Amino acid sequence: MPEIKETTHLKNLWNESEAQKMAGNQLALLRYRSNLLGADLRITNFGGGNTSSKLELPDPFTGRPVRVLAVKGSGGDLGSIAEAGFALLYLDRLEQLKELYRGEQYEDEMVRYYPLSAFGENRVAASIDTPLHAFLPASHVDHLHPDWAIALAASANGREKLDEFNKEFDRKIVWIPWQRPGFELALLIERAVQDKPAAEGLILGGHGLFTWGMTQRDCYLNSVHTIDQMGEFILKHQSKKGPLFGGIEYGPAQDRKNLATLILPALRGAVSSNRRVVAHYAGDEDALTFAGSKWAKELSLLGTSCPDHFLRTRVCPLFLAWDSAKEEIGTLKARIRTEVIEYRAAYKKYYDAWATNDSPQLRDSNPSVVVVPGLGLFGFGKNKKEARITTEFFIDAIHVMAGANALEDGEISHPLPQARHAEQSQQFTQFHNYVALPRSEAFRIEYWALEEAKLQRMPAEAEFSRKIALVIGGASGIGRETALLLARKGAHVVVADLDQQGARKVAEEVGAIVSPEFVAHARVDLSSAASLAEAANFTISQFGGIDIIVNTAAIYPVPGADVDLTDAQWAQTFLVNVTGNYLLARQTEWVFKDQGLPAAMVLTSSANAAVPKKGSEAYDTSKAALNHLIRELSIKLGPHVRVNGIAPATVVAGSTMFPRDRVIQSLQKYKIDFQDSESTEELRAKLADFYAQRTLTKRPILPQDCAAAIVWLAGDQSAKTTGHVIPVDGGLSEAFLR
Repeated sequence: MPEIKETTHLKNLWNESEAQKMAGNQLALLRYRSNLLGADLRITNFGGGNTSSKLELPDPFTGRPVRVLAVKGSGGDLGSIAEAGFALLYLDRLEQLKELYRGEQYEDEMVRYYPLSAFGENRVAASIDTPLHAFLPASHVDHLHPDWAIALAASANGREKLDEFNKEFDRKIVWIPWQRPGFELALLIERAVQDKPAAEGLILGGHGLFTWGMTQRDCYLNSVHTIDQMGEFILKHQSKKGPLFGGIEYGPAQDRKNLATLILPALRGAVSSNRRVVAHYAGDEDALTFAGSKWAKELSLLGTSCPDHFLRTRVCPLFLAWDSAKEEIGTLKARIRTEVIEYRAAYKKYYDAWATNDSPQLRDSNPSVVVVPGLGLFGFGKNKKEARITTEFFIDAIHVMAGANALEDGEISHPLPQARHAEQSQQFTQFHNYVALPRSEAFRIEYWALEEAKLQRMPAEAEFSRKIALVIGGASGIGRETALLLARKGAHVVVADLDQQGARKVAEEVGAIVSPEFVAHARVDLSSAASLAEAANFTISQFGGIDIIVNTAAIYPVPGADVDLTDAQWAQTFLVNVTGNYLLARQTEWVFKDQGLPAAMVLTSSANAAVPKKGSEAYDTSKAALNHLIRELSIKLGPHVRVNGIAPATVVAGSTMFPRDRVIQSLQKYKIDFQDSESTEELRAKLADFYAQRTLTKRPILPQDCAAAIVWLAGDQSAKTTGHVIPVDGGLSEAFLR
């Protein structure tokens, strides 16, 4: 191993005192090493790479020590993996597989032997890369995908530049031509290390990096040291190269975040022709530099190189040409609709060209990454996390392309070093110094039966997965319960309320149930069209669009000492309870039109709309008006948007419309005994029980009851229901439909 010096770009996170606490537990040390590597995305991308250790453990059959391979399980992430996430396999059984191997054409059949090689009761699915780790002689092995290493691996002069790197840094890193991960590659790298026993690591053409060590610490330090030196090598070339990607053709658009918000619903709708997706927008310097460059279109057509990248980003992104200085946003929206269709047709041709009878079915022909000059990148996935990671993976690809660009120093000549055989060289595609995989190889990765098996192991998606909900009035009561229930059922949720701190608190509750990435919060004022538009735009900027709008917010005016409401109170009641809902629909109508996806709006009326009462004329009449507004909006926004409502009887629990003073006033009015020492919730319960006796079911109406009705109306189970108001009143005969 090389002498370990101080790193320049990466931080050495190894803490020897921390490691000593795990002395004697090699699996714990493997977990520790893996977590350190995964803590820096410059070292390896989320979910990518593998780590392994060769251990001695007592055989559960004989009690005698046997050699065992511990390797990151399929689908795991280095940054968060626990000890239980590693597959454990008998090394001698893996070695015996060489005798069963029938050649590259049959290498996939070897995977079925991995579960049969499992050690003890371990049932973690072994990675496709398992034999790559098993057949290397080192005790501890890292297989990583750092951008700097892949830049070398994806350069037309990569082998030559690796020789230059080795000479400059006194290293012994070996070049291996492209070979799809699997058993054949495992044998290739085994032979390469046998031929060069002093090797310190491997660059896999078009793929990534292997490093190793005889101790956990040596392995970690070798990986970090090697990647750091490769970064120094790439960045030194980059500093001398000048502008990346041929220079800038389209500069960043003014107000690009707002422009991104304006196109996201159209973009999301266009790429959701198969299944809905959630979006992530990246408008940082890397994204803008690439998207606005002269070479962006050509490089986008080539797509990514590393297999770990295009499993997320698909074979290539969609590049949407647009000049923000000369063209309107409407032009870009129209271009989205036509060019996404063209992308799907081209993707179908790619699938048909390379698919065989054994290939998995075409999954989705829509792009998962879209590049727009002046704006940056848009990534899409089944949820926010997947969309963000997809975008980050293409940012990784941009770094790779930038590194290959920096290493360019002459004419490209065949055979390319990525080709295992000279006659294969012409199958690789390249632009300037960047080399992408042949489309046939890209397809073999993207539609690999083994990757398909990994997808099939994923749990079924929840009812509201891939859907985005804006819940207004979400800080308390019915709104809070609706936000929580939608989240439990898989939705992405924006909790909006006039009470911003309350909205934040509920958002934290939601985040604890699902993931903080799946929820956001905002302040909203129902009486302000601008505030409602801002809340809608915020939701779009967070997740890409809106599928569900719920409003549970309203006001109940309390008269002053003279009993009558003031003119201002009357007007404010109608402004919030009626006009606010109209403004909400008006400010979001464009979103639904641009998306072109089925959506739902659920508004909250009241049993009071049908039951007149003394002293609540403003509230009751406003809710009666809202009932008719629901019918009007269902006609106006159909067929894509269903508009319905619920009509609860009095909901006391958790309601901001029942502060302690009003509850006490009601208890006194109805001559219900109470003590001042009782809590507000105890007083509310007494009042709720009193109201319940007026109903046929004799049970209080809870926020959860209303939330269940709202969520039903928001979901596909009520897909044929619109323009209706559903009572949630416990059977209030005075409010029966007439």
